[in-house]
Amino acid sequence: MENEISVIQNKIVAVRGQQVMIDRDIAELYGVETKRLNEQVKRNIERFPKEFCFQLSVVELQDLMSQTTALPFDNRSRSQFATLNIEKKRGSNIKYMPYVFTEQGVAMLSAVLKSETAVKASVQIMKAFVAMRKFLLANAQVFNRLDSLEMRQVESDKKINELFCRMDKYSIDNTQGIFFQGQIFDAYAKFENFIAQAKKEIVLIDGYVDLSVLERLVTKKEGVAVKVYTSSKAKLKEQDVKKFNEQYPQLDLKYTEKMHDRFMIIDGKILYHIGASLKDLGKKCFAFELLDSKFIADILEKV
Repeated sequence: MENEISVIQNKIVAVRGQQVMIDRDIAELYGVETKRLNEQVKRNIERFPKEFCFQLSVVELQDLMSQTTALPFDNRSRSQFATLNIEKKRGSNIKYMPYVFTEQGVAMLSAVLKSETAVKASVQIMKAFVAMRKFLLANAQVFNRLDSLEMRQVESDKKINELFCRMDKYSIDNTQGIFFQGQIFDAYAKFENFIAQAKKEIVLIDGYVDLSVLERLVTKKEGVAVKVYTSSKAKLKEQDVKKFNEQYPQLDLKYTEKMHDRFMIIDGKILYHIGASLKDLGKKCFAFELLDSKFIADILEKV
């Protein structure tokens, strides 16, 4: 008995957040052809709302097929998935997208089929669904942790890939370059690369600093101090600086009306001249260049 329930459990799959069984598996247990089972559903369609029964999409079917290598399907189930006709090519065993049934749908099937075999099989299937539900509830915390770890891994992989792409794209020449209109992401990525170089201090001279510029500066290394010189007319509030310092200390804001061009100084050694405000990177064509560090002292003195 337990072995029979275990076999049925192996035929229960998760689709759209629900535990379901595929029409062919149910038909086999009920001792009827899949075609006849689905005909009975169509004749009694009012008894099978979408909560009881629905047809798989191509994507869902492909997802189930990919799961067969990891999920405990028996050999017959693997063979079944392998012969499903996704692209409706000739020579395949199945010419339609399968239907799946929830626990309630399985119970309703036994009622419309009206056979002794279906009734007996339905009882076993119900027990299998109950056992599966108990198992999922008992291990819900474990599954949640696994899902959380998987999401973190995906996010980490994404960030690492993005970082490598940036390294490949920008590590060759940080001395000069031109960004054209529309290259917003490329421009921001470039200057985040500059920010990441800093080990002690970043000095930004930009008359149009706003909150979006601070959002770029949060990518700095921990412990790196930031000093921003901007116009008193800039759209940056003391409250913005306060909130920034609460999470990413230390930012020092100073006002100046003496500078027209934009400069970024890294650790007092590297000097970049920037042709656009950091808030407008990529909106219009601009250039940047690495200047001789001998100018740093004069700039800081006159700012």
